[in-house]
Amino acid sequence: MALKPTIYKFNIALSDVNRNYYDTLNLTVAQHPSETQERLMARVLCFCIHAHEQLAFTRGLSEVDEPALWAKTLDDQISLWIDVGEPSVDRIKKATRIAKQVYVYSFNSKSDVWWNQSRDKFEQLPVSIFRLCHQEIQDLAKLLQRTMDISVTITGESAYTAAELGECEVHWELLQLG
Repeated sequence: MALKPTIYKFNIALSDVNRNYYDTLNLTVAQHPSETQERLMARVLCFCIHAHEQLAFTRGLSEVDEPALWAKTLDDQISLWIDVGEPSVDRIKKATRIAKQVYVYSFNSKSDVWWNQSRDKFEQLPVSIFRLCHQEIQDLAKLLQRTMDISVTITGESAYTAAELGECEVHWELLQLG
């Protein structure tokens, strides 16, 4: 019997000072059985960073041809592709052919190795790549509860998050601008 995903509900008061975007997000997010809590929270954070009406979570790890997040136009074209983790160059090359904008957010402890091994090939692609601070993503994951009311304030290259179990700040570094 296959394992079922774990469902999380987030009520997020979002303040994105960078974009002058303020919203209340009610998200229901499925955690794939093989997905870590760190990756789940990285996906939620990326959703906040790029939040807008058409942005949606995909089937993610359940569907290898889909990113973690995407936005589609009314005619079903992919306008935004967001991968979370350390995807292969071939995967991102394919994404740049089918999506107008492509973003990658790396967050693991092996992020430096992945970037150093793939940098030359990624530089040939129109993709924006960011590295989320691994320790801070771990701290964010410690705040996770099945139902959460959280506040996320984005300013500069960081997101400050306050939740019932505590607060933390996650910084990101631009590795490549696409």
